Amino acid sequence: MALGDLDKVARVVRLGGFVNATPDFLDGPKVLNGASDLMVAAFGDKGRHARTTVGVAALPSDAAVEVEGIFEVA
Repeated sequence: MALGDLDKVARVVRLGGFVNATPDFLDGPKVLNGASDLMVAAFGDKGRHARTTVGVAALPSDAAVEVEGIFEVA
């Protein structure tokens, strides 16, 4: 890890998620709840963040979900 340890994370700014899904699947935000919940569990109030979720027809390596994050570090 380039930071050295997670104590250097000042806050989670934003998570973005891509969900490999059919056009009629409308629960993409529920899929990303797991990632959001993990950030709050790991960082407490510093883990609360903005989030976007997008359904897509395909992801690299046939992945089911891809999550990206922006973190503020001290």
